[in-house]
Amino acid sequence: MRSIAALAFIGLSLGIFADGPGDNIPAKVRPVPPDGIPVPDAVRSELQKGIDELGAQIASLEKSLAGKPAIELLPDVRIFHNSVRYALTHNEFYDAKEFQAANNQLKLGKERAKFLAEGKAPWTTATGLVVRGYHSVIDGSIQPYGLVVPAGYNPQEGRKHRLDLWCHGRGEKLTELSFLEGRMKSPGEFTPAGALVLHLYGRYCCANKFAGEIDGMEALAHVERNYSIDRNRVVIRGFSMGGAACWQFAVHYPGRWAAAAPGAGFSETPDFLRVFQNEIIHPNDWEKKLFHLYDCTDWALNFANLPVVAYSGDMDKQKQAADIMELAMKKEGLTLRHVIGPKTGHSYHPLAKREINQRIDAIVEKGRDPIPKSIRFTTYTLRYNQCLWVKVDLLKAHWEKATVHAEILDPTRVRAKTANIEGLTFLMPAGLCPLDPVSKIQVDIDGTLLAVNPPASDRSWSVHFRKENGAWVQTTSAQPKEMRKIHGLQGPIDDAFMDSFLMVQPTGKSASSQVDAWVQKEMDRALVQWRSQFRGEARVKKDVEVTEEDARKHHLVLWGTPESNKIMGRVASRLPIKWGKEIVAGKSFSAESHALALVCPNPENPARYVVFNSGFTFRDYDYLNNARQIPRLPDYAVIDLSQPPNAQKPGKIAAAGFFNEAWQLQDN
Repeated sequence: MRSIAALAFIGLSLGIFADGPGDNIPAKVRPVPPDGIPVPDAVRSELQKGIDELGAQIASLEKSLAGKPAIELLPDVRIFHNSVRYALTHNEFYDAKEFQAANNQLKLGKERAKFLAEGKAPWTTATGLVVRGYHSVIDGSIQPYGLVVPAGYNPQEGRKHRLDLWCHGRGEKLTELSFLEGRMKSPGEFTPAGALVLHLYGRYCCANKFAGEIDGMEALAHVERNYSIDRNRVVIRGFSMGGAACWQFAVHYPGRWAAAAPGAGFSETPDFLRVFQNEIIHPNDWEKKLFHLYDCTDWALNFANLPVVAYSGDMDKQKQAADIMELAMKKEGLTLRHVIGPKTGHSYHPLAKREINQRIDAIVEKGRDPIPKSIRFTTYTLRYNQCLWVKVDLLKAHWEKATVHAEILDPTRVRAKTANIEGLTFLMPAGLCPLDPVSKIQVDIDGTLLAVNPPASDRSWSVHFRKENGAWVQTTSAQPKEMRKIHGLQGPIDDAFMDSFLMVQPTGKSASSQVDAWVQKEMDRALVQWRSQFRGEARVKKDVEVTEEDARKHHLVLWGTPESNKIMGRVASRLPIKWGKEIVAGKSFSAESHALALVCPNPENPARYVVFNSGFTFRDYDYLNNARQIPRLPDYAVIDLSQPPNAQKPGKIAAAGFFNEAWQLQDN
């Protein structure tokens, strides 16, 4: 027990060192990721030679495999090219031992490339520790992940396997090179018998938020396409920063998992920063609303649909995460199972770990019920709008609590009680609907009785409802005819960077050299920070190069002004905020010394966003503690350039707020 306690204390100390009081000074922010060590010239030359050779193999395969199914396996080669190229290009070697690791990864990449050229891919059927990659829709980048494939796994057997997703802890030096090296050497903390384990890279060190969150869903989808996975036995888990990620995945996607097992970490922002960081924050009204996105305490009701077993060491400051979730769940009538390691700091106690495994294994043995008779679901944003067969299509007001309690009362009756919801869909896949296939189904929504069609002959069922003039009616589509905030088009600005986006540079100049200089600096910063924080290379085009196909496929992130950016000039008059000689957002601001950042549907393609003058909105100060990595701007912000950008803001925020549900300006 003494050695366990000592290790726990060391782990706790390292955690505090990584996020200590020195990281509470906005004017003195250390770089994340940190600068690497010098690379000797001979090593650099050798690695560059290997990068070039592997790059040539990849280029050859892109041609020879074009249009063939095997092209889908090329990311499994490119992960090794990227891992070494990024480390060498961006000064991200942190230990001389990594030079040999880089050579080894280049060798592995060349071996896989040779196999692909021969029509082979033995790693796709390998057991044990396997690293793979996928092509991300967000920025077109190749993102890596690690797998533990159990001995004896044979997809030809037809047996579906349990899958556990693991979210890693904070690691400011966890480059692609380091991540792949670790995933090829260690199976990790938990390896359930007969299960596959998916280790998420999560786009570096963001607690699987924003693009890191989408990484989890994209990696999961890639594994499900390529391995025999039981969708009703998928577990989400993680520890420390990964515990925070686990809480977030659990509350936002409660119908996706069979169980959740968060350990330590954080589950919201304000109280965690107070307890762990000794930082007291004073958010304004729109900042408080944005906290709802990742404050899991606000979403505690969703654990009515998802079994959860939390873990903390009793000496760990990060026990606060589960403690505050326990209080939030209690308010919803739920009791959190919180396993606590005695005399333990920031690590798993062996006996507690055994108990967690027993409880999670028992839950997974039963499996997820895809069509439970009762669903209680809460949301604050249509970004997260579904739990199993209940889907929220429209809200009365974003960033206010919305709830639905839907029940299958018997084979012919369904009842739902809602709050702050104006659009609702019941959706049951083929083979799963338990309702009577020959009788009209009586649906009661908030006391309004509606008779709807029974399930189809394949036992699927899909019905849509809309609240009109205070009463619920059945509709033929979930999509409104008028402009409304809907799933994937609801803001805030950061939401645009959770799907495919294209940065668009201006080719002209505006009347204000001050604005042009600010735009150039912020645009350059956005490109650099996207790579360093989310580990991708953003797509970039000039305004004159953007095609209709680009506008169809991507959210357009437009930099400049209506004078300097041709696309901005075309759409500016059709936006909820007018930008001419003045920026009119409730009040008027001089366009000589102010800039506009916003997100709204693209007037030229309303199925996609346009963004003005912003990348992701959290900045350098927020990199120092993952609980700070939350949206820092709402749907729009007028930026006063009299205050230069700093580690927290792009300038002085003169005005900011949210558009209403019709994407129009409102009082905030």
